Amino acid sequence: MTDKIIAQKDYESSLMIRHAANAKRISLKIDATIRRGVLVLPPNISEQEGLEFAKKNKKWLNEQIARLPPLVPFHDGVSIPFRGKQLIVRHGGTTRGLVAFERDQLIVFGRQEHFQRRLTDWLKDQARCEIGRLVTDKSLTIGYKAGRISIRDQKGRWGSCASNGNLAFSWRLIMAPDFVLDYVVAHEVAHLAEHNHSRAFWNIVRALTNHTDRGRIWLKHEGLQLHRYGK
Repeated sequence: MTDKIIAQKDYESSLMIRHAANAKRISLKIDATIRRGVLVLPPNISEQEGLEFAKKNKKWLNEQIARLPPLVPFHDGVSIPFRGKQLIVRHGGTTRGLVAFERDQLIVFGRQEHFQRRLTDWLKDQARCEIGRLVTDKSLTIGYKAGRISIRDQKGRWGSCASNGNLAFSWRLIMAPDFVLDYVVAHEVAHLAEHNHSRAFWNIVRALTNHTDRGRIWLKHEGLQLHRYGK
């Protein structure tokens, strides 16, 4: 499967062309995570044919993109979720290197032009700390040692486990309720023992967390909202 992004004046956003060897027909869908239309092409269909198909459906495509919830940039006064609770973020002045809680507010210090980066870095640090703690606890429980832990801005998945035991997680999980983060970490740690989604795998997940079903349901219905923040 290969992806290619093209800019088209007919569309509200760039269109991603995806060549999929197992696709049976042309399809057009919206990927709300990347806020783009995705044109899926089977092997026997050219890009030109695909673009003609997309052009015929541009009204539907543009309407769907327009219906996506608005982005929420990080700025003074913005409300963001943190561990499932809404916080108002305020700029606290030019003192460097400090982010502090004050009741239901998060105060970000530093130069105004660095506000977004500083807040993003702080959220990543919080994610790294909490995820690291959970990985350590859960991997000890099943007797497997995790490799390197990476905190990324993954679009297609919330976490991943490589064959060498390295784990990767989306920093945006720190905005979700704690039970969601607990479930995702349990899911990836379970892959250290079972690199599949067999019954044995799910038995391990359920042994590592009490929030398997609740976490999966929350991510299915609410997870995309986390990608709105900090653009």
